[in-house]
Amino acid sequence: MIDTHSHIYSEEFDDDRAETLQRAWDAGVEMMLLPDIDSESRGRMFALAQEHPTRCKAMVGLHPTSVNDNPRWQEELDMVERLMREAPTPLYGVGEIGLDLYWSRDFYNIQREVLHAQLELAIKYNKPVVIHTRDAYTEMLDAVATYRGRGLRGVFHAFAADVDMARKLLRNGEFTFGIGGVVTFKNSGMDRVVVDLPLELLLLETDSPYLTPVPHRGKRNEPAYVEFVCRKIAEIHRTTPERVDAVTTATAKEIFSL
Repeated sequence: MIDTHSHIYSEEFDDDRAETLQRAWDAGVEMMLLPDIDSESRGRMFALAQEHPTRCKAMVGLHPTSVNDNPRWQEELDMVERLMREAPTPLYGVGEIGLDLYWSRDFYNIQREVLHAQLELAIKYNKPVVIHTRDAYTEMLDAVATYRGRGLRGVFHAFAADVDMARKLLRNGEFTFGIGGVVTFKNSGMDRVVVDLPLELLLLETDSPYLTPVPHRGKRNEPAYVEFVCRKIAEIHRTTPERVDAVTTATAKEIFSL
């Protein structure tokens, strides 16, 4: 299995990161992708990627909420562009980037500007994108539609829209959909979405330490728990966890050039 979205470099794992990684390897996690947030945590991300170069794969990007009420957002964005040229480790994507209007719409114009700048970087450097979208799928569709035919590819992380929106998004690039712990929640409704999406368009993710799947909901999430996501998708698609593992792993390796 590949956990395509883990913030295991975050402070929540400072006391037991080595043990958490070992549990992931023991659970069958082959590798994990490390999405960036901003300069505050980026050093820890790169350090982990340097320590485990074959299993922890770094990305760079400016998270949409990191521009909210941040007078230094342009400086942060410039830093992302510099790192695309001279990062301390290989880079496997641009992310996580996107739009997040859950807390406020006040910063939408800045978020949109930062998103477009980073989508352009992804195209320029031929990297996949990891897109965060919260309460902003219509706005996100408008954004990616402007890149139709330009080779945009990547994943809509923690996908939480309906199948109709998924189909509209797919018209604009070579996209996949990250499925995490929410699919295991009883009333999430994501089972009705996942059943109508081909396995070949799905990626496994945890978003550790957030969005912990059942049966550990309410506790800190970790990459080992991606197996519960894998099992749930297998149940929904009436297939085996082994097949879900094989198909999603192959897709992740293709999208992220692993």
